[in-house]
Amino acid sequence: MKRISVLGLAVLSVAALGLAPGTSAPASRSGSPDGLDRFRNQSVDWGRCADASLTASGTECAHLTVPLDYAHPRGRTIRIAVSRIAAGEPARRRGILQTNPGGPGSRGLGMPADLRKAMSPAVAAAYDVIGMDTRGLGASTPVDCGLDRSSWLLYAPGTGRAGFEESARLSREDARKCWRNAPESVPHLSTRNIARDVDLVRAVLGERRTSWFGQSHGAILGATYAQMFPGRVDRLVLDSASDPAEYPLRMVRRQGAAYEGALDDFARWAAPRDGAYGLGATPAAVRAGVEGVIGRAAREPIRIGEHRITDHELPLLLYLALIDDRANPEAAGMLRVLRDAAEGRPVIVPQALRATLDLMFAGPGSTQATDYSASLAMICADAAVPRSPGHYRRVVERSRRSQPVFGPLTHAPFPCAFWEREPLQPLVPIDNGVPALQIQATGDPRAPYPSGLRMHRAMRGSRLVTLAARAHTVYLNHSDDCVRRAVDAYLLHGTLPARDTHCPG
Repeated sequence: MKRISVLGLAVLSVAALGLAPGTSAPASRSGSPDGLDRFRNQSVDWGRCADASLTASGTECAHLTVPLDYAHPRGRTIRIAVSRIAAGEPARRRGILQTNPGGPGSRGLGMPADLRKAMSPAVAAAYDVIGMDTRGLGASTPVDCGLDRSSWLLYAPGTGRAGFEESARLSREDARKCWRNAPESVPHLSTRNIARDVDLVRAVLGERRTSWFGQSHGAILGATYAQMFPGRVDRLVLDSASDPAEYPLRMVRRQGAAYEGALDDFARWAAPRDGAYGLGATPAAVRAGVEGVIGRAAREPIRIGEHRITDHELPLLLYLALIDDRANPEAAGMLRVLRDAAEGRPVIVPQALRATLDLMFAGPGSTQATDYSASLAMICADAAVPRSPGHYRRVVERSRRSQPVFGPLTHAPFPCAFWEREPLQPLVPIDNGVPALQIQATGDPRAPYPSGLRMHRAMRGSRLVTLAARAHTVYLNHSDDCVRRAVDAYLLHGTLPARDTHCPG
């Protein structure tokens, strides 16, 4: 059973950086008391990316050296992989826009290319867009716990005691492997250390201040950077943010109720389309059908190709499928295939479902299993969680009453419960007046809207743009002209809306 994780040119001169007229490089960085001068003064050799598709998109790549432990900068170092798409018009360039796609643990070297596709030409002309595989991940010095599964941290316990014990066993095993195979690295993958890496990238690139676009956990990272380095922030965009005070445990648990709401929203969409999908003529019938398929998977695994889907994996499939209301047709098609397969009918498996299952069931040595090592280490480096398996057993059972589909999934034991040490660098509390533009969707099941409102209150200088939709990572993945205009205008002109605004969706 598997678990899945619901990240050679010359030394740069002022001219090579393409600084706009009248812009100067930073003042001397020598003599600082933090011991980081040798890292700030390193050069960047932008060149071809190892991934040919990145190079084809116009992306350049490089590596920087950073300390593993910022408290001991003369100690062990690691490499950070960074990427860049230079400003479209150097004469109009105003600075850098650093980015993070979320996760934590999503690879970020491709983020500049993705973001440039969404930007208006004027915004693309104004920024060098910078990506990064955060420490421990991808092309950066990797953290490999030797896990034999891919994971998104979540593994539904199913209906019985044995399933819960298996969930706890898998979490305990993952934690032990991380501490056995990467004990020097895993304590140092905190969001605070990643924010310090972000600031070193800024310094190495010769910028006094940096702009930021972060989505999902990347929004928490951006808020953390603003808290730690408020004077170094230019323009800050936080897309689909959660309340950092709830990260990670309470954040994930709140997703249970939010996903039940997403399922009800989907059921209201599917019921009038019963003729096309056959999932039920009323919302109640659609929901009953979903719960029925999970019950069948508990009694006998559903065979889809070479994969066997049980009540441990099926809630996760729904967790992935219901994230965006524009994907309702695909979710409906997936549910019809699962229901037909459970009843023994021949099915044609959609390519999207096949690809998702291949990721979920990826085994030892896969990219997914390796990336999960970094993701797990990042989460457990940020906050302590309850350590008693009995605690998780109680909250799982309690969640079933109001969250029958997603409660057990989002309340299951965290590997962090079995972590060997308490976090060295807990997530910094967010409370500042740094100006920011925050984007939040009312029906976001991953970053529920009330949680996003708490981030908005913590970032006192922020303005909130609300989209009436079920969506996560809005700017890139849920095209909306109202949201796009607000983000592009802010990045281009630096002007926040006069008040919080709503987009109809």
